[in-house]
Amino acid sequence: MSFEITGLRDLKKIATALAVGITLAFAANTITAHQALSAPAQTIQTLHKSVKVNGLDIFYREAGPKTAPTVLLLHGFPTSSQMFRNLIPALADRYHVVAPDYPGFGNSSMPTVDKFDYSFDNLANVVEGFTQKLGLKKYSLYVMDYGAPVGFRLAAKHPERVQSLIVQNGNAYEEGLRDFWKPFRAYWKDRNAQTAKPLEGFLNIGATKWQYTDGTRNPSAISPDT
Repeated sequence: MSFEITGLRDLKKIATALAVGITLAFAANTITAHQALSAPAQTIQTLHKSVKVNGLDIFYREAGPKTAPTVLLLHGFPTSSQMFRNLIPALADRYHVVAPDYPGFGNSSMPTVDKFDYSFDNLANVVEGFTQKLGLKKYSLYVMDYGAPVGFRLAAKHPERVQSLIVQNGNAYEEGLRDFWKPFRAYWKDRNAQTAKPLEGFLNIGATKWQYTDGTRNPSAISPDT
C-alpha cells in the first residue's frame, strides 16, 4: 500500500495536458464562487446510479451531456462522491461529470477485509473497471487526497486515456510521506494487531469530524450531512 508510482510512459503528454487541467480547475472555482448560487438549481440534474464492478455495487453521481468532455472526480478520505455535490452542477453545463464511491466508502459495497483487499492497487482496479463499464475512453482526472494514488495508477496504466490532471492535496512522492505517516508505513509493511493499534483513532467519529472542521473559521458552516 504505497504512494510510489512507476511506469508513467507518457509523462510528457500528461504534463502538457496539465495546462488544460489548470484552466479547468480555475474555471470550476470561478463558477463555484460567482455563479453557482445564482444559477437555477433545476437546470442541472445530478443522477445517482449504481453499477456492478467485479461483483461489487459501485455507486456514482453523474451529470452533464455524455457527448461533452468527461471529468472523472475521485474523492479522498474520509469522504465520498458527496464531497463533489456542489462542484458537479457547476461543471455539468459544459462537461460530462462522473464521481464514483470506492468500495468501503459512501453508498458503494462495503466488503469485509477478508473478502476485499483495501489497497490503492485494488481500488484503482475497481475504478478502472468502473470506467470500462461506463465506456469512458478519455477523461480528465480530478483527484483529491486518496484520489491521487488511485488516479495516478490509472494514468500510469493508461496515459492515452487521460486528457488532463487536476490535483488537490495529492501526493506522488516518498518525500511527501513525512513523520505523520510513520505509523501508516509500519502497518502497510506488516499488518497485525500491534501496528494497527496506533491507527484506531483515525476511524472514530471524532477524528472524522476533526478532518472536516480543523482550521475552519466557522465550524457551523460545515454541513453535518458530510
